[in-house]
Amino acid sequence: MVDYSTHPETRIGHIHLKVADLERAIAFYRDVMGFALQQRYGDQAAFLAAGGYHHHIGLNTWESRGGVAAPHGHTGLYHTAFLYPDRASLGAALAQVLEAGVELDGAADHGVSEAVYFRDPDGNGIEIYRDRAPEDWPRNAEGQLEMVNKRLDLNALLAEAR
Repeated sequence: MVDYSTHPETRIGHIHLKVADLERAIAFYRDVMGFALQQRYGDQAAFLAAGGYHHHIGLNTWESRGGVAAPHGHTGLYHTAFLYPDRASLGAALAQVLEAGVELDGAADHGVSEAVYFRDPDGNGIEIYRDRAPEDWPRNAEGQLEMVNKRLDLNALLAEAR
């Protein structure tokens, strides 16, 4: 029998989004989210990243210039999740998002992680989160993972911001 499981070190490398207005999208991901503009292709596409990587986010208007977001209830990307290395970094990212006037959709403590949700200017869902150490993940009596959906104390998170 062939093993079709994905290699355990596989990671999602980047996301490429169709956007209506390239300049608006660049401004959001650069100025609000803090990613650096790495390269652009005129007024059609741009690539942004953290830490000097070639790109974590691709933005393009090839099929979407001037378009509108898909209405709720339609298929498509639910959200993109950006993993921060620790609670202080997540708090700092949240502070930057709030300072930019971005409205939050929600926030949750999932036991395995702490997450904050909002949308970019094109209506794409964004999650910023940090993982807890695997040994701190909630488990049931049989040792199976038991994620939760509890209220996240945003003030406590902001207090840890660097």
